Amino acid sequence: MSRRILAVDDDNDIVDIIKIILEDEGYEVSTLTNGRDVLKCIETNRPDLILLDVMLGGIDGRDICKAIKSDKLLMDIPIVMISASHNLHNILEQQGSPNDFLAKPFDIDNLVRKVNAQFAA
Repeated sequence: MSRRILAVDDDNDIVDIIKIILEDEGYEVSTLTNGRDVLKCIETNRPDLILLDVMLGGIDGRDICKAIKSDKLLMDIPIVMISASHNLHNILEQQGSPNDFLAKPFDIDNLVRKVNAQFAA
């Protein structure tokens, strides 16, 4: 059974690209383009990994990350935050922080490497 990944970004093109790349690597990928539905989606169709954009059209992905990492039933799901801001290293050290982050624009190899690393951990 393939690993399930949820990709969340308010840019349709980004989630489409992520879906194509990771499905080509053998992953099952679901996508969302808004932050409002993330928690409901996770509860009904639990992913093995979440790729989560920081800015989701007025919703802060860091708040969603903290909510997931604070939930005893969901906290073990790895989260890789995605952002155009390259100074996010400090968020990895905060409580409720993601497992890793990926800077936009990202290259295919780096995306695949980050995803594979979460499953190897």
